[in-house]
This record gives sequence, structure tokens and C-alpha cells, in this order.
Amino acid sequence: MAKDWQELTQIADGESLTIERVCLTDRDVCIEGSFDLPPMAQLTTEDQIFVAAFVRSHGSIKQMEQFFGVSYPTVKNRLNRISEKLSFVAIEPVEEKSDILTQLERGEISAKEAIDRLKR
Repeated sequence: MAKDWQELTQIADGESLTIERVCLTDRDVCIEGSFDLPPMAQLTTEDQIFVAAFVRSHGSIKQMEQFFGVSYPTVKNRLNRISEKLSFVAIEPVEEKSDILTQLERGEISAKEAIDRLKR
């Protein structure tokens, strides 16, 4: 089954796909309609492998460097490129405690606002 998925991904070569029928293999159930592929499935085979390796390495860029034989910036650039294609997850930047305290010291935010931000 994984081989079939990889072949479909290679045939599509980044083109948009629409699934029109989904069947549960262990049951006699099929659903027809128009379904878009999930964002992860829309990645190229190489990018899917890269993401799987990243997850298997528990997000270790050092391991990714060793596994793929590339530099830190290369790994980061590829992760950034892939993440742009996976916009279905919104990630807000984490505000550093030191930044919050600096803003408080400068009088840019109130003590209550600083406390609220630190609680997040």
C-alpha cells in the first residue's frame, strides 16, 4: 500500500490531485465525493521521507545532518520550505521571558500584561 502511495505521489509530481472515491479495505464501505489530499500527502516523496526522518530523529537537526550528509543551514532551509507547504498548522512564535521582562522594564507593557504573557 505504501508503494502505491509513493507511485501516485511520483506520477502527480506536485500537481493537484482530487480523490473521488475512498474505500475501507477491511469493510464493504466506500464513500464517493470530491476529497482533497491531506497537506502531508501533497508533499513530494522526497519531502515525505525527509519529514518522516525528522520525526524519527525526534527533531534532531544534528542527526538529520548526519543522515542526509548535509549542513545545518541546508536542513533548516529544507524544513522551512516544507513548513510553508504545511500551512494547516498555525504556529505562533514563542515569546521569550527575557523579552517580556525587558518590555516591562522599559515601561512598554504593564505588570498585568507581563504576567498574562508569562502564563502563556
